[in-house]
Order: sequence, then structure tokens, then C-alpha cells
Amino acid sequence: MWLSNSSVGRKVVMSVTGLALVLFLTFHMAMNLVALISPSGYNLICEFLGANWYALVASAGLALLFIIHIIYAFWLTMQNLQARGHERYAVSEKPKNVEWASQNMLVLGIIVILGVALHLLDFWAKMQLPEVMEKLGMHVDPDTIANVANGVYHIEQTFGNPVYVVLYLIWLAALWFHLTHGFWSAMQTLGWNNKIWIERWKLISNIYSTIIVLGFAAVIIGFYLRSLCGAC
Repeated sequence: MWLSNSSVGRKVVMSVTGLALVLFLTFHMAMNLVALISPSGYNLICEFLGANWYALVASAGLALLFIIHIIYAFWLTMQNLQARGHERYAVSEKPKNVEWASQNMLVLGIIVILGVALHLLDFWAKMQLPEVMEKLGMHVDPDTIANVANGVYHIEQTFGNPVYVVLYLIWLAALWFHLTHGFWSAMQTLGWNNKIWIERWKLISNIYSTIIVLGFAAVIIGFYLRSLCGAC
């Protein structure tokens, strides 16, 4: 199949899945900002999503996109390393006109994956997962069930801890570098590869990625500052 047997096809798959994940990040960031403006409104959104069938279908689809994106990213990276062979060890200088993010996408991707794993443990495992377990007839602690839709509570618990604040900000920094390169690279793969539009997409990538990351960071720092004020 062309999408898996050719290098171009693999890049197309990674580009499409990557852009889909960017759309999810946009939605997730906007939803999180609601927690800063209206905690009760944010909890209503969490309750609306929960473990309802449409939320579960969306979660499964998102997980599939993420897994496919990771597999194809590693596949292309290994392919590129094999193609370069021993020549990669002979390079003594960094290639000119090549972005730092482009040279370190694998490392950045691994940090992003670790950040997603941490995020799942801090939120999904304490919110949607207990609801699913309860619906399947499994025993779940009553206190856990009582807080599954209380998203603000989980945000406060997580970002009241400075260690988690630092870890999440490191994750966001890696995400920013990953997005700024990945976004315009995806557009290039999908055909927007003339000189004028590539420069435009690079600018759009930087602006859009910055908005997404700053939105997430605002929630993290905002709730951490609130915890400090509450402790005074």
C-alpha cells in the first residue's frame, strides 16, 4: 500500500495525523482556559464529556491517531538513519540552514510522549477511567467516583505542586519546538512547498504553536499562583 510502502506515503500519514492532533490540542487548550475563567463552567464540560459514548469514541480515535503518528515517526526516523549509514558519524559540523528542532525531533517527540503519559496518569486515569471501570461493574473507590467530573479539583491538586509545574512546563517547551517544525513540515509534505508559502507556514507555525503553548502554560501557572495565594 502506498501509504506504508513508500517514504512519501509515510510522511503523508504522519502529516495528516499530526495536523489532526494539533486540532485536538487547540480544543483542549481552549477548554482548559475555561477553568481559569469559570471553574463551574469547566466542570460542566468535564461532566458533559465524562465516559459517555461520544467521549469514549473520541478518546479511542485520538489514541489511534497518536499511536499511528508515533509509529510512523519512529519508522521514518529509523529509515533516515539507515539511509545515512555510517555517514552520520562523519559529520563534524551541524548542517547549515537546518532548524534545531528538525535535528532533534526524535528527542522532542520522546519528551512529548512522556508528557502525555504523565498527563494521562494525572487526569484521564482519575476522571474518565474510573467512570469506565464503574460502568463495567468494577469496584472503584467512592471518593474517586465523587471527583471524576470535578476537573478543577484535579487541576488544583496537580498544579499546586511545584514539581509538576516544572515538569509540565518542560513538556510544553518540548511541545513548542515539536509543533513549530512539525506544523509547517506537514504542510510542505501535503503540497504547500513553494518558497513563498513555506515561509508563510513557518511564521504561522510559530504563532499558532506559541498560542497553544501559552494557553496551556497560563492554566498551569495561574493555578499554581492561586495555590500560593491560598496558602498565604
